[in-house]
Amino acid sequence: QVQLLESGGGLVQAGGSLRLSCAASGRTFSSYGMGWFRQAPGKEREYVAVISASGGIRRYAAAVKDRFTISRDNAKNMVYLQMDSPKADDTAVYYCASRSTTEFTTSPNKGDYNYWGQGTQVTVSS
Repeated sequence: QVQLLESGGGLVQAGGSLRLSCAASGRTFSSYGMGWFRQAPGKEREYVAVISASGGIRRYAAAVKDRFTISRDNAKNMVYLQMDSPKADDTAVYYCASRSTTEFTTSPNKGDYNYWGQGTQVTVSS
C-alpha cells in the first residue's frame, strides 16, 4: 500500500524559508514521479510543482517559480519542497502526491494523481 507522509509545515515569516518533506513507502519510490499541491481555505487544491522519477525534470506553477524548489532523494524515499521568500498567499495545506503509473506527467491536474498524503499546514505571516 502506497503511503505518503508530509512534515515540516509551520509558521514562517514572509521572506523567510521553510522546507517541506514527504516520506514515501509501499513501492519502488525511484520509479515514480512526485508532485506537490496545496489548498488554501475556500479554494480548490492547486498544483505547485512536479519532479520526475530520476529528478531530471522539474516543473513549477507560475506562482511559485523562482521561489520554490522541488527535489528528491531516491536513496531515502523522500521528496522535498524548499520554500524561499514565501508570501502570505502561499498560506495553505501542502500535499505530497503521486500517480499509480510510472508514466511521468507534468500535468497540473490533480485528477491525474492517485495517492495523497494527509497534508501539512504552512502559514506565512506578513
